[in-house]
Amino acid sequence: MHKILILCLLIMQSTNVFAQNPESIKQSAEHGNAQAQAKLASMYLLGREGYEKDEQQAAIWMEKAANQGMVDAQVAIAAMYDSGKGVAADRDKATHWYEKAAAKGHGTSLAILGKNDAAKGSVQFNYQAMRLSASKTIPAEYAKRFLTTK
Repeated sequence: MHKILILCLLIMQSTNVFAQNPESIKQSAEHGNAQAQAKLASMYLLGREGYEKDEQQAAIWMEKAANQGMVDAQVAIAAMYDSGKGVAADRDKATHWYEKAAAKGHGTSLAILGKNDAAKGSVQFNYQAMRLSASKTIPAEYAKRFLTTK
């Protein structure tokens, strides 16, 4: 019984290592896996797992994941377009991606676009300032989240 338990633990451990192996992530990304594309983008964006920081590569891979309908990737690439991180700053493209995520009910995107309940009420709020702040913080925060997601 003890040997079976050890064997199970070893298999679980090796599977987990494989799932987080940067090369296996890159291969999965190249084969069209959206989650792997977002993880690879994150490794480039943050300069992690043996990948040098490369915001252009990060944007390429994040947009691939976004094009597959991955909501968090849509928000991350929107923020990258808003701030010009890895891509030429383009407010129209950023808005396009925020709108795609907002259409799926993404709260932050709704707020950035001024389409949440606060925008309809009497609350005074500076959406431009929020959007600017979000564009600076979202890419790195979402990248960290992608890297910790299985």
